[in-house]
Amino acid sequence: MKWKDWDRNLKVRLYGEFLTNMLLWMFLPYMAIYFSDRLGKGLAGILLIVSQLVGVFTNLIGGYCADKFGRKRMMFISMFGQGLAFIAFALANSPWLQSAMLSFICFSILGFFGSFYMPASHAMVADVVPEKHRSEVFAVFYTAINISVVIGPILGGIFFFDHRFGLLITSAAASFFVAFLIYAFIRETTPASLEGASTSNEQASNWLTVIKEQLKDYQVIIKDKVFLLFIIGGIFAAQAFMQMDLLLAVYMKEMVPVQNLFSFGDWSLKASGEKAFGWVVAENGLLVALFTVFISKWMTKYKERNVFIMSSCLYGVAMLIFGYTASIWVIILGMFVFTTAELIVVGIQDSFIAKISPEHMRGQYFAAGSLRFTIGRALAPIAIPLSAWIGYTWTFNLLAFSTLIGAFAYLLTFQLSGKVKQPMSYKE
Repeated sequence: MKWKDWDRNLKVRLYGEFLTNMLLWMFLPYMAIYFSDRLGKGLAGILLIVSQLVGVFTNLIGGYCADKFGRKRMMFISMFGQGLAFIAFALANSPWLQSAMLSFICFSILGFFGSFYMPASHAMVADVVPEKHRSEVFAVFYTAINISVVIGPILGGIFFFDHRFGLLITSAAASFFVAFLIYAFIRETTPASLEGASTSNEQASNWLTVIKEQLKDYQVIIKDKVFLLFIIGGIFAAQAFMQMDLLLAVYMKEMVPVQNLFSFGDWSLKASGEKAFGWVVAENGLLVALFTVFISKWMTKYKERNVFIMSSCLYGVAMLIFGYTASIWVIILGMFVFTTAELIVVGIQDSFIAKISPEHMRGQYFAAGSLRFTIGRALAPIAIPLSAWIGYTWTFNLLAFSTLIGAFAYLLTFQLSGKVKQPMSYKE
């Protein structure tokens, strides 16, 4: 699909989301380190779990709202709300106030509003892009995100620790700017039948009624056993995927010593684990930015079942590499394996959800599909206090084992799909 054929909604969002994601990744990878240092591993892990559990609930509501109230409206509310949260976050890290607990609350509110944005964003792509081009478009958006992942952590290593207040104020301004772009230049894409339902009934309902009706709709999704198994597999695989800015960040800070990376004559480049962590995250973003589109097209030649299973297993291999080394170069190798696991499923996972979702529940299917990440991220922070109880090596071993469970769940997903989902045209 050529750029000139892209809908204006997609072009505006691509530029706006790149800006906000770049600023987000200037502080996101360092939050586990920040909270562990300020609050301790145990409390930091518990609070991060609570924060992500709230995200699970709001993500479901976000999908419902995307279908009932419109994609554009929910994206605008999300971006505007994030701008307000960034202002409070900045005040908690200002010359006048330093509060780790208030920072945590603001960080959680950012996740709350982000949960309203993503289901609407994904559903809008599915609304305006023909099915045969969806994998490619999703891959381009993913590439843009990961270009920001290359730039963000490197700049964040400079600005997060020494200029946090200015960074957060800039993030607030960027969020308000993107909210304006959404309001002024993006049109609504929600199917007309859904728009009518949202204005006639739901706007007059109180939130309790809305939530009850939404949960009834999700019962239909849960009864889709193929989709449910897909979510379960993703949750177990995500236990490894989510550790990039959680356990790996704390591990590199505490267990990876200062070491000589390059030397030439009398000149040498040394780095601590904490500093090298930003480079490792940037490595992930660079590889994804360079190879997402190519590998996404390549993976369409293989059975979906095999791709999902291989991805989960490769995450497990990466966890084992991380857990048995203190060498920055070996960790860089482990991140290459980790990123390969990520790349091979980028193009097919969203198109898989779009393919099996009914049009009138598309936003909710995307929201439910993202439970792989929201529930996975809700459970993942327990690895931080767990590392204090049983050690880093055994924690990484458990994470590797969880990926094997995920691979088995994917196997069951496609075995069942061959029996009850024949019209979906899986590659057998």
